Amino acid sequence: MLMPLDMLRAGEWAEVEEVTGQPAWVGRLAELGIRNGARVQVVQPGSPCLLSVAGCKLCLRGGECAQILVRPVPGASA
Repeated sequence: MLMPLDMLRAGEWAEVEEVTGQPAWVGRLAELGIRNGARVQVVQPGSPCLLSVAGCKLCLRGGECAQILVRPVPGASA
């Protein structure tokens, strides 16, 4: 089941399935580790949203998180 990243709660893990938006935006997120197949954890939901991506913290605005479609990964860890 796909959902926008901003629908996840603190501590939940997900796998990125699709990033939508302008090509430059999609490319920039890919450089930061947000790309298809990447695993992310929501550290702090809301706006701004704090994520853990490949051992790094990344902060995004709420509207930006809505452009990232993920598949929740129950019971996952890094």
